[in-house]
Amino acid sequence: MKLWQKEGVSTADQIERFTVGRDREMDLFLAPFDVLGNLAHAQMLETIHLLTRSELDDISRELKQIYAQIQAGTFVIEEGVEDVHSQVELLLTRALGDVGKKIHSGRSRNDQVLVDLKLFTRDRLWAVADSVQRVFDRLVSRSEQHKDDLLPGYTHLQIAMPSSFGLWFGAYAEGLADDMLTLQTAYRLANRNPLGSGAGYGSSFPLNRSLTTELLGFEGMHVNVVYAQMSRGKTEQTALTALAAVAATLSRMAMDICLYNSQNFGFLTLPDALTTGSSIMPHKKNPDVAELLRAKTNRLKALPMEVTLVLSNLPSGYHRDMQILKEVLMPAFDELLDCLSITEFMLEHLQVKPSLLNDTKYDLLFSVERVNELVLQGVPFREAYRIVGQEIAQHTYEPPRQLHHTHEGSIGNLGTDLIVAHMQDARAGFGAERAQQATARLLA
Repeated sequence: MKLWQKEGVSTADQIERFTVGRDREMDLFLAPFDVLGNLAHAQMLETIHLLTRSELDDISRELKQIYAQIQAGTFVIEEGVEDVHSQVELLLTRALGDVGKKIHSGRSRNDQVLVDLKLFTRDRLWAVADSVQRVFDRLVSRSEQHKDDLLPGYTHLQIAMPSSFGLWFGAYAEGLADDMLTLQTAYRLANRNPLGSGAGYGSSFPLNRSLTTELLGFEGMHVNVVYAQMSRGKTEQTALTALAAVAATLSRMAMDICLYNSQNFGFLTLPDALTTGSSIMPHKKNPDVAELLRAKTNRLKALPMEVTLVLSNLPSGYHRDMQILKEVLMPAFDELLDCLSITEFMLEHLQVKPSLLNDTKYDLLFSVERVNELVLQGVPFREAYRIVGQEIAQHTYEPPRQLHHTHEGSIGNLGTDLIVAHMQDARAGFGAERAQQATARLLA
């Protein structure tokens, strides 16, 4: 029987297929976290005398064996079993009889799936943060490596002022540091305990929600039981917004790489091993990796809107609409992690072309340097601007190619240490060590 099923009452097969949908497939993502939630809940039930010490020991032992099956890849949700919660309870009941059935005391399937989703989202956001850190480190390294390699800077896709590969790599590094703050916000929202909220209205059992909060390593709890259920959807939406922020940074970088790798720009080269060819044109070396990175990350940017539309007209309380959010949320993590991995690989092998600005077609990039040169000689800025404009029009302009940029974040002073400090602060704000230590204690 299902967790919600009544004796003598059955659901039509067609209705069951439609309502279950892909839930069993998606629930495999939640399996290890369902076990963790059960371990914490069982310990709490023992403290309020709904389990004996012996029953707790038996349940904990069996749950840890189930966790080992999950880690080994042998755990399955059997045919006819509705979801991961039912499968875990079924395995407990097979092993322990009626003792296994006690694990559901003081819970609804609503807060059970919600705590699983919180734990899953928290875990995957931290994995994304780790991967973002690796890409960030690669960008910082390349920024320092190429700080003296100049690059045309553009506004409106017209040459504007001198830039550098140091600035270009560093810009995306700082972008990821900002994205890390968004990931931190999503992590901290996911890192709140809904367990004990039941179906959204609490329980008459004297549940110790502070204890399960501590046991699961949450930063705090969703205090109001109605709001705990309302956080379903909000958690997914915030997580996907954070993933979309990272995706937007990667998408923009991928577009730059596609442009800069083209012959018309010729600023970067992708080695042969990172390109593909044409079936008809022998000379082609296509940047498919950057193009697919652009496409995949652009698609990820759309996912928060999917959640927004599902939630757009829902009142308070739980609604089955929430179920399909799993199909949006869960694959998104693997997609972004794959994009981050390929980005790191691409950045490692990307080849920078030096001495680009020696070409006379970039002479006008230095016009602001010429204006500033006159200003330093005492000419008012507006007059200096007019003089240089005349020089350009009359073809008497000579570009001053010596650059003297010294302020923070400029060509001559990248401010890499400040960007690294920004990233370190963002990472420290997660507080992930508490969660990791709590998980280790539950499984010990």
